[in-house]
Amino acid sequence: MNISQQRDAARPRARGTERSMARRAELIAIGRKLFADTSYDALSMDDIARQAHVAKGLIYYYFQSKRGYYLAIIQDSVADLVTFAASGGELEAVDRVHRTIDSYLRYAEHNQAAYRTIVSGGVGFDTEVHSVRDGVREAIVATIAEGAYGRTDIAPVARMGLLAWVCSVEGATLDWIDRPELSRDIMRELLVKTLGGALRAVEELDPAYRAPHPARREP
Repeated sequence: MNISQQRDAARPRARGTERSMARRAELIAIGRKLFADTSYDALSMDDIARQAHVAKGLIYYYFQSKRGYYLAIIQDSVADLVTFAASGGELEAVDRVHRTIDSYLRYAEHNQAAYRTIVSGGVGFDTEVHSVRDGVREAIVATIAEGAYGRTDIAPVARMGLLAWVCSVEGATLDWIDRPELSRDIMRELLVKTLGGALRAVEELDPAYRAPHPARREP
């Protein structure tokens, strides 16, 4: 199930009026602010309803449970992250890779709590939240593959090389937003260069996947 399907599945059935969808979106926006400052376990449904200035039953009506509410918030954050990272499709391949990484870093920088939740997998070992996180990874891999190879249906070696790079980006970005000692520009260029290393490693193991010219080293 991809990100869009996960997001659609979390929407309430038979409540598709514009007004109800706007109300639901409003509750998600409120929840993103609440969970940005407070952990999942520290907020009860009574706390959420009080701080959101709504009846608790309204949250149950749209999301069925606290966990359902939290999962909807994560999926909303994920959709934003994927949209940010995949922007710039009209650009040349090399420029698109730069745009993808820069957009990814911008999102993490300006949505730190949501980014931490997405990358860490949410509350404990929650298989649905981990599935959402894995969907983000696959979306980023597909975006980079499109920019580097001109397609998304890539061989296992190429996919694993890009996935390993994405996982390393997650760890580095978490550290960067906690200790922003590098500018975003420097961080972006560092990640671009490490991506070049990953692309060259893929080519060594599978010559059918040649690293694009900017990632190649002159002899």
